Amino acid sequence: MKVNVLLGETRDANRKSKTTLGRLTMKSTDEREQLIKDINVLLHQAYDSTLDEIYAVLKRIDDVEDEEDLKAIKETREDIRINGTVSWDEIQNEIKNEINKNVA
Repeated sequence: MKVNVLLGETRDANRKSKTTLGRLTMKSTDEREQLIKDINVLLHQAYDSTLDEIYAVLKRIDDVEDEEDLKAIKETREDIRINGTVSWDEIQNEIKNEINKNVA
């Protein structure tokens, strides 16, 4: 699913900014801070109508991400209901076995 963004660009709605779920590489703290500063400069120069549009786009993106998070939670719960859960000990043993396979 794509979400329309300003200037006709699209953003892949499968990419998350809140939970990431391993789908995005997070920026470094310095990169994030600089990006936020740059965005703030542009926001302070923008017309009110542009700010309203930007807010609406960000809100839609946030809503899509929330819907995807809820869908993923429901799918996970359904998988647990059908297949049961795996204990932490089983996960640790599986990791150890994978490591041993890669070493050997």
